[in-house]
Amino acid sequence: MASGVIKCKAAVAWEAGKPLSIEEVEVAPPKAHEVRIKIVATAVCHTDAYTLSGADPEGCFPVILGHEGAGIVESVGEGVTKVKKGDTVIPLYIPQCGECKFCKNPKTNLCQKIRITQGKGVMPDGTSRFTCKGKQIYHFMGTSTFSEYTVVADISVAKIDAAAPLDKVCLLGCGISTGYGAAVNTAKVEPGSTCAVFGLGGVGLAVIMGCKIAGASRIIGIDINKDKYAKAKEFGATECISPQDSKKSIQEVLVEMTDGGVDYSFECIGNVGVMRAALEACHKGWGVSVIVGVAAAGQEISTRPFQLVTGRTWKGTAFGGWKSVDNVPKLVTEYMSKKIKVDEFVTHTLPFDKINEAFELMHSGKSIRTVLKF
Repeated sequence: MASGVIKCKAAVAWEAGKPLSIEEVEVAPPKAHEVRIKIVATAVCHTDAYTLSGADPEGCFPVILGHEGAGIVESVGEGVTKVKKGDTVIPLYIPQCGECKFCKNPKTNLCQKIRITQGKGVMPDGTSRFTCKGKQIYHFMGTSTFSEYTVVADISVAKIDAAAPLDKVCLLGCGISTGYGAAVNTAKVEPGSTCAVFGLGGVGLAVIMGCKIAGASRIIGIDINKDKYAKAKEFGATECISPQDSKKSIQEVLVEMTDGGVDYSFECIGNVGVMRAALEACHKGWGVSVIVGVAAAGQEISTRPFQLVTGRTWKGTAFGGWKSVDNVPKLVTEYMSKKIKVDEFVTHTLPFDKINEAFELMHSGKSIRTVLKF
């Protein structure tokens, strides 16, 4: 059972737009149906930066960010049966309760059991487990992995193979799973198809990997940063282009290159203009475009309805459509058996104290993923 309060290091975002501050925080023991985890490794994702920037309408401050982590269960609250002290786990920002109508429906992975409280930055009982300098600190995405210890709901944790390297599989908590699943679950890419991937960051590379595993014969990577092309080809891109290299729109270029458009396109940036281009680059009659990137609050997408009337499909995906508790352990197994790449996404590894450097590397486009180790 749970012991007392733990004092540990965490990166606190005191306010929007400011660097994170390494502080000593107090982490309360887990209550009923909660799990306290010792985080061993965590990565930095664009979603953390999006909330830190102040653009996220659900952003609450002060907060402990982070949602790509892996660790060991330190203690469990009353009624927890799925995991025990010592288990190796990945915290999940999309939980899987198995009971709500979303969990019971095979068409979605969006469990809604704790959605309201998670969005407000608190545990399901409405309170926080973090304090610092006498102030309550909010949780983030139900995970808060930028802390040496964190508390999550028991439905927000996946037990994984104890032999898995945590400084690698932490990436399966968000980016890799999202991109890979967008290709294999949401789009259901078929052998021999032609795909276009807009944005060659970590998520875009994972989409490319998924398209390749699904047997796509042509995978076109699109990014204005040409430094990213070599890595994209390593992951399976057959060619890479920049929208800046032609006077024509990128959708016109793609339609010409592919005799009418691609079978599948993926937007991995979060830019509504690019979302439109990705849809319009799809082939008439059957093209499918998947929105993977998260656009800023209040933005809207547009296209001519005729694009859809003439047989294109516009879809979105969250966490790659994976039902999290069931599938994250399977993704770890796929990595361990070398079916999917994970190590290749890690371009930098830093001690946890250098977390602000990890954000700088991401913003400068120099890193795919930086892993921080405690």
